[in-house]
Amino acid sequence: MAAAIPVIKVAALSGSLRNLPSIQASSVLESEKGIQIEHIDISQLPLLNTDLIVSGTYPPVVEAFRQQILKAETPLKNAIDWASVAPNCWEDKAAAVVSAGGGFGGGRSQYHLRQIGVYLDLHFINKPEFFLNGFQPPAKFDDDGNLIDAEAKQRLEEILVTLRDFTLRLQK
Repeated sequence: MAAAIPVIKVAALSGSLRNLPSIQASSVLESEKGIQIEHIDISQLPLLNTDLIVSGTYPPVVEAFRQQILKAETPLKNAIDWASVAPNCWEDKAAAVVSAGGGFGGGRSQYHLRQIGVYLDLHFINKPEFFLNGFQPPAKFDDDGNLIDAEAKQRLEEILVTLRDFTLRLQK
C-alpha cells in the first residue's frame, strides 16, 4: 500500500491587479494530489506604510493577508513587503514563480523575484521554469480566462509536483 501524500498549502498571488488569468490558470491543477491552492486577493492591500501599524497591530486587511501567508507552506512587491515586516511571514517557505506575459512571458520579473527571495529567506525551486507568452498564437486562454493550452497545463502540473516535493524535503 502506497503511503498517503501529505498535503501542502500553496498561496497563489498575482503580481498584477489586472484581470489576467495567469494565476487563475493554476485552478486547472487544483486536483493535483498533495496540493491545496488558495488564491489570495491583494487588491485591497494599501501601499506599504509602516505608520499604519499601531501598537504592533496591522490594518485588518493586512493582518488577514499576513495570516493567509502564515498558513500557507509555500507562497507582489507591495504584498511581499507587507508580509516581510517583522516577523517575516516568508521565512523558510518553499516557492515557485510562474508568469504569463508578452514576449519574454514575465521572465525578467521572475528573476527579480528570485533576487528578492534571497533577502526574505524564500527557497525557490530552480526547475522547471514557466514563462508563458500569453499573447502569441495559438491562444493560451479561452474568453473566460481559463487556460486551454495543453502543454502549459502539463508544465504547470510539473511545477506544482516539484514544489510539493521540495516543500516536503524542506520540512524534514
